[in-house]
Formats: sequence, C-alpha cells, structure tokens
Amino acid sequence: MLVEFTVGNYLSFYEKKTLSFEAKGISELKENVSSYNKIKLLKSAVIYGANSSGKSNLLKALDSMRDNVINSVKLNDYDELEYTPFLLNEFSELEPTHFEIIFIIDDKRYRYGFEYNLNQIENEWLFIGKNSKTEKPYFIRTIEGIGVSDNFKEGINKESSTNDNRLFISLVAQLGGEISKSIIEWFRSYNVLSGITHKDYNGFTTRMLHKKLEGCEKSLRFFQTLKLGFKEIITNENEIDLNELPEIISKNVKAKLIKELSGKKQVVLKTVHNKFDKKGNIVDTVLFDKDKNESQGTNKIIDLSGPIFDTLSLGKLLIIDELDAKLHPLITIHIVNLFNDPKININNAQLLFATHDTNLLSSELFRRDQIWFTEKDMFEQTDLYSLYEINLPDGSKVRNDSNLEKNYIRGRYGAIPFITN
Repeated sequence: MLVEFTVGNYLSFYEKKTLSFEAKGISELKENVSSYNKIKLLKSAVIYGANSSGKSNLLKALDSMRDNVINSVKLNDYDELEYTPFLLNEFSELEPTHFEIIFIIDDKRYRYGFEYNLNQIENEWLFIGKNSKTEKPYFIRTIEGIGVSDNFKEGINKESSTNDNRLFISLVAQLGGEISKSIIEWFRSYNVLSGITHKDYNGFTTRMLHKKLEGCEKSLRFFQTLKLGFKEIITNENEIDLNELPEIISKNVKAKLIKELSGKKQVVLKTVHNKFDKKGNIVDTVLFDKDKNESQGTNKIIDLSGPIFDTLSLGKLLIIDELDAKLHPLITIHIVNLFNDPKININNAQLLFATHDTNLLSSELFRRDQIWFTEKDMFEQTDLYSLYEINLPDGSKVRNDSNLEKNYIRGRYGAIPFITN
C-alpha cells in the first residue's frame, strides 16, 4: 500500500511536495481507512485544481518514478535519463529531480528514493522498518559511492557494478536480490492511466474478459449494476482484417505487417442487446461491436473495468488522470465507493485520481484528508495541499459539515482558475 509520495524539481513542481495516504486523526468516514500494521491508510484520494495547475504532473511523477525503476537496467552506459526539471527559474536545471516513495510490503514499511540529472543518479537510498521510528538504512548512495549496510546482504560487493546512470536497486534485483525484486514488483503492480485515452488499456480488459482472469466475474456484475443497456458482453476471436490498415503507412511497412499478421486472430468484444416486438416482448438479441456501436462513456467504463477489478482483487494501487471524463457523476461516485466500501475492497486496494467534477466534493464520499488540491504560485510552481491542512481566514479549519462543493467554487479553498473580465 502507498503511504506517501514526494516529488521535487519535476515539471511544474520545484520545491518538494508530498502526497500522503496516511489518515489523520479525524472521526468521519472511518470505513474509508484501512488499518495496516497499526498504520491507518486511506483507500482513496482525489486531486482538484485549475487547468495547468499540476494535477496531471503529480500523476506523471508517479509514473516517471515507476518507469525509472523498472527500466533502469535496460540503459546503456551513456544513455541519458528522462530528466524534465522545473524550467522557470535560473537554477533548477542545475539541480536534480527528487522522487521518494513510502509503501508497505508484507507488514514492513519501505522508504525508497533517488535524485538524478540528465546523465547520472546523484543520490539513492533505501530504509526499511516497521514504522518511521524503527526504520534502518539498507543502502545510501551519493555521488562519492554506495554504502551498503549488513541489513542488505544482497547488495554487498555489487556497488562497483552499478553504472552512473542506473539505479542500484534495479541492478541488485536483476542479480537475484529478493528484497530488491519485491520492490521492483511493487512498482510494477501499480498502474497510471489516462481517463481520456482509455483505449490504451482496452487490451488488458479484453484479455481479462476473454480468458476469464481475476476480476472478470466482478466486471460483469459491475456492468449489470450500472445498467449500461446491454444484457451481457461476449468475446469473439476474429482474423485480423488487413484491409483496415491505415493508408498513410508506407508500402514497405504495410507489406511487413501483412506478412506478420496474416492468419492471426484478434479478440473483439461484443455487447448483447435485447430486440423487442411492437408489444415490448423480447424476440431476439442483437450483437453490437463495442467500439463502433457503444457510446464513448460506455466504452470507457468497459475498458476501465479491467484495471479497476484487477486492482481490487489483488490489493494494488490504481492511478487515473481525468477519471470523470465521459462519465456521469453517479458512475464516478460508484467507482470511488468500490474502493471505499470495506465489504468490496477486502484487499486494501487504493485509488488515486484527478478530476474537475465538483459533484464529488462531498463529505458523504470523502474525508477531509482524502481531498487534495494543486495550485500554482506567482512563480508558476505547483503547490500541493489537502483540505484537512487548510487554515481559513479566521484561523479555523474546514468543518466536516461544510458545503465543500459550494465553498470550493467560491474560491475558499483555492485551486480554481482565475478568470479576468
């Protein structure tokens, strides 16, 4: 489970900002909290903010850290790193990007992070313990070298094998280190998705439904609950239609694709609809091509179902930018409740998403520590803060019985667009 994530000098984030899933000592909506080894963690969190305020950049940072960890071992000696620092001051390009993440694996708290520039990893560290007070260093890396403690036996004598542009944790995992491999697998387990270009994960859902993998049955019940208009969904294996290859593809590339794909099959999702006579009796069923005949919203719901129920079934972390795009607010609320409901989310899965939908700003859906805001300051740097942290002009905190949506639109919590007349 995710405890917290810190980012600095990345895109619109210059100063270090931390997103925390650690529940505060407030009494509302206790069902939205999981207890994990005496640590109380939130099951979901939502991020609000004006356009271009940094919501997406926070999620991109989580994705970038994940990509760095997973793909570090693939780098050649002199490959450049994907270094995208804050650009709107005179010194940030001379400083490293900072990522640190705290998470739970098997009742242990892992704190792992690194700092890097275009050419090298400047710092890297790993601490493990039951909690922050008992954590111990496993290794600490600086520009001068890597110090490995006796706690991290799998890393001993591997320090000199690490190139400047590669992460030590990834190298040790590649060489069979069990602790390191578990960390890499944790990073592999979470997904960062776009709520707009949902076709990117269409294949995952199609495969899940076709092969009846973990989450398939729950997805089918999910469709029935939402009453999307179809009675069931089926999968068919069809030969790939090579006539549908785009015209803009060059002849050489097209010939190569035809050779590679000839005779191969693809799985296609079909929705089953009832057909009625004039008296309203069901007389037959009709198959709809999901992509061609169903609405964009229905397509998104179907495509999202795979990652959602895979996450819930396996107790993972799901991150979605623009979750609400193309969805009715009640459907978005239903998705959030899947994670908040202890009867459904029995494996302590977590959901983090960004949205503009103010219908979700409700104390009936979220605790104050689950609602986060991004806002840019006068220097175009993104600030990140939770509703729980806000101090009102009179010095008081936001009350749980406040009209959150109304107050947010009025600008009482910041993080709204400033529109001039």
